Amino acid sequence: MEASKKEPLIITDKEQMRKWSRTMRSQGKSIGLVPTMGYLHQGHISLVKEALKLTNLTVVSIYVNPGQFAPSEDLSTYPSDFHGDISKLMSVPGGVDVVFHPHNLYDYENDTKRNKNDKGACKNLEGKGEVVSCLEESGMGHETWVRVEKLENGLCGKSRPVFFRGVATVVTKLFNIVEPDVAVFGKKDYQQWRIVQRMVRDLDFSIRIIGTEILRDNDGLAMSSRNVHLSAEERRKALSISRSLLGAKSSAENGHINCRELRDSVIQAVSEAGGRIDYAEIVDQESLQAVEEISSPVVFCIAAWFGKVRLIDNIEINL
Repeated sequence: MEASKKEPLIITDKEQMRKWSRTMRSQGKSIGLVPTMGYLHQGHISLVKEALKLTNLTVVSIYVNPGQFAPSEDLSTYPSDFHGDISKLMSVPGGVDVVFHPHNLYDYENDTKRNKNDKGACKNLEGKGEVVSCLEESGMGHETWVRVEKLENGLCGKSRPVFFRGVATVVTKLFNIVEPDVAVFGKKDYQQWRIVQRMVRDLDFSIRIIGTEILRDNDGLAMSSRNVHLSAEERRKALSISRSLLGAKSSAENGHINCRELRDSVIQAVSEAGGRIDYAEIVDQESLQAVEEISSPVVFCIAAWFGKVRLIDNIEINL
C-alpha cells in the first residue's frame, strides 16, 4: 500500500489554531495532539501513529520552547529541519491534519515597556543566584509558570531546575490553544510524561494523556533529536546505557532486587565506556521516589553525557 502524501495544514497563529480546533469539535470530531520540538525521528512518528488510532484528527505541534532551557543549555544549537519534518509527516499513512508551528508563544503584542522591565528583573534574579530560563533572559514579560512541585524535583530536575516548569507551562499553553481530547507523549522522557499526567489530573484538564514505549535504533540507542550531535565513537560508547539497563532488568527479574547494587552496575558500565553520569536512579513508576529494594513496579532512569551530548534513557521493571 502506498504511503499517504496528505499535506497538513500549517498554522502559525494561535488564534487561528484555536478557531480550527473549535470548528472541528463543533462537527463532532475528536482531536489528538502530539507536542514536539521538531527535528522529527521515527520515535516522534510512532507517537503520531498512536494519535491517529485514537482520534479523528491529529495535530502535531513543532515549537522549540525557550522556557525550558537555561541560558547555559543548548537552545541555540537545538537541531531543526522544518521542511524535513513536514516530509516525514506526509509519509505517515493516514496523514496529519495540522502542523501547529508558532513563531513565538510568548509574544504578548510586543509590550516593549514590560520587556525592558523584565530584562532588568531577570538580571536581578541572576544576581541573587536564582535560576532563570532563556525566556526570562529574553525579556518577553512572561511571568506565569505551572509547577508540579514534587515530581519535578528529582532525576532531570536536579541538574535542569528550570526544565519542568517550562515544560508544564508550554504544554498548558498548547492544551489551551489546541484544545485536544488526547495528547501523546513518549516514555523516553519518563519524568516529563508523569509530570504532564499529574498536571492534567490536578488541574482538571479534560484530556487523556497517552505514554508510548521508547523507540530504539537497531543498535539499541534510544531515539533522540540530539543523537545527531554524537560522533560515531561517542554513539558506540553510548550503547552502554541501553545494554546496562537491560542487564539490570534481567538481574532484577532473576531475584537481584537491591537497588544500590543494580545502580552501581549500571554506573560502572556507563562510566567505563566513557560516559559522565548525571544521575542513575531506580524510582517508583508513579511517585518517582527512589526505592531501596524492588517490590513493586519501578523505572530505572539514567542521564549521562557522552562528549557534549546529554542522553537520557530508562527501562520499566515490573516485578
